[in-house]
Amino acid sequence: MKDKNLPPDNNNNTLEELTDQANQIIDLLENEKDLNNSIENYQNLLRLNSIIEKKFNKNFKSISEETNKKIKKIKKKYED
Repeated sequence: MKDKNLPPDNNNNTLEELTDQANQIIDLLENEKDLNNSIENYQNLLRLNSIIEKKFNKNFKSISEETNKKIKKIKKKYED
């Protein structure tokens, strides 16, 4: 899903907040008896999933970069 399709107000939320929103939508979908009424909720869930995935990957990349920097610093310390 492209970034332009994502609601901008969700981009400032934390992963926990986004996960809570996704869980609320899942609860709504599980309790909905008429599938025609759940299309919009399902689409919102897909959008949230995309946002969560992007934030998770961004955080993972940041953590990996920091870890690599620390490893290099430690290696350099022992090489000297």
